Amino acid sequence: MSHDHHDERPRLTPEQIAAALNPPAGRNGGDLVVETLQGLGATTVFGLPGQHALGMFDALRRSSLTYIGLRVENNAGFAADAYGRITGEMAPLLLSTGPGALTSLAALQEAAAASAPVLAISSQIPVAGLGGGRHGYLHELRDQKASFRDVVKSVHTVRTASQIPSAIAAAWESALTAPHGPVWIEIPQDVLLAGTTLPAVTAMDATPRELHARPELTAVAADLLSKAERPAIIAGGGVVRSDASGKLLALAEKLDAPVVTTFGGKGAFPWEHPLSLQSWLEDRYTTDFLESADVLLVIGSGLGELSSNYHTFAPRGRVIQIEADAGKLESNHPALGIHADAREALSDLLEAVDHREDPSAPDRVRAVLDAVRDRIAAQELTLEQRLIASVRQALPDTSPSFWDMTILAYWAWSAFDARHPNTMHSAQGAGGLGYGFPAALGAAAADRTRPVLAVSGDGGAMYSIAELATARQYDLPVTWLIVDDGGYGILREYMTGAFGEATATELTRPDFVALAESFGVPATRTTPETLTADLAASLAAPGPSVVVLPALLRMFEPTHL
Repeated sequence: MSHDHHDERPRLTPEQIAAALNPPAGRNGGDLVVETLQGLGATTVFGLPGQHALGMFDALRRSSLTYIGLRVENNAGFAADAYGRITGEMAPLLLSTGPGALTSLAALQEAAAASAPVLAISSQIPVAGLGGGRHGYLHELRDQKASFRDVVKSVHTVRTASQIPSAIAAAWESALTAPHGPVWIEIPQDVLLAGTTLPAVTAMDATPRELHARPELTAVAADLLSKAERPAIIAGGGVVRSDASGKLLALAEKLDAPVVTTFGGKGAFPWEHPLSLQSWLEDRYTTDFLESADVLLVIGSGLGELSSNYHTFAPRGRVIQIEADAGKLESNHPALGIHADAREALSDLLEAVDHREDPSAPDRVRAVLDAVRDRIAAQELTLEQRLIASVRQALPDTSPSFWDMTILAYWAWSAFDARHPNTMHSAQGAGGLGYGFPAALGAAAADRTRPVLAVSGDGGAMYSIAELATARQYDLPVTWLIVDDGGYGILREYMTGAFGEATATELTRPDFVALAESFGVPATRTTPETLTADLAASLAAPGPSVVVLPALLRMFEPTHL
């Protein structure tokens, strides 16, 4: 095999050589950052400026990058996460040192849990202060990287200007190699501010590595599936993240195998398809059905707490687990573990399996869904079901929705029909509050042609209320539905169930309609009866809007036993 790759290298024209020898004046380390980002294909950046990061922010002026500034670093992180989920590309997250950097940690945890690509670039104290001493710099941490190492995929430190392009390229490749995830780069203040005579950064390359299934494992998996009597499939977030829903549909139809999507995998399989078991994972009928499969194919899911009906799921058949995160292989159940990107592995399986016919499969699926429907119907939760139906009716089919940790979102995990892959997203990876609205802003910045919906409770809304200013400043087409039940509704329900009464769950809150209007954002107070019309009107209007729904919702009773 030849190792001569010289022909692949970019050649400079005489004009490019002249430009390299005579770089423009007035550039600094910050320019090397933005030039590298542009060279790698970034078009939009999110963030918040801070004292040590000013060199990086000043350089934005001299670039073609679009900057979206949020009001809290954690919210900027949620926006960058959503941009990555929607596009599969990255919008870098530019942060300051110390408090500014640390404030992004909860958002980076969500990105890590959801395998969303985020490139966080923070400043650092000057080089002389690095090394864990106590130099007394503003924002100084003994070891800033240590705070991030447990959260992100990889950490990259820069100490000189010439290290900037390579560090960013390495981080870029890490973030976009399956499983996607957040990465962390830190650059000292003086390196960002120092003038540079290095040539402008061009010809950057950071191609993510492809993760293929080992062929002998594909052969075993294909044999098991082809010979199975009752195969079933669990499709997780990895199917959405790797844009593999088309391959999943083809495989399910070739095998006549029923498919359940996890909450992170919403939209990965058509909701009304005869083989679709939808997403009723917190239901014993679904759990029983999956346990009875003689071969269960799990794609892009670690079968964690929510996907396993709170660890009550005990499969009786053979499990095949395809997962890009090697640490999740067989982490909860013994399986034929295949370390691979979902799209690549499904493509290989699709070629290798035999066509099998099972005319009874749609009837068995329908029986499970009927049983689930009857169980929910017996709980007299008509208001909640009606609200989910209203949101679905008002939201255009291709519009993305972003759901905070709130009772209506918990319903949506199981009951909402995400009509296209990669259109429904929630904070169910790490479960932090405040995700919905800033994430929706990030999605709107990625694509302004479609209105975006955010759904929060009043508790979660207070985490991100400041971002109404961001929505207005950049005129982003986001409609924010706030379900106001006067407190942390799901915690109120959990505590009342466990202890007989709730503590610390009741909240004083603002008049959300008046507050939104004070930001210049039009707002409507709605009712369950008028929600469909009010939400549709807000989504159809240009720019940001708020719809407030005063309602006390109940969760359906899950069945684990």
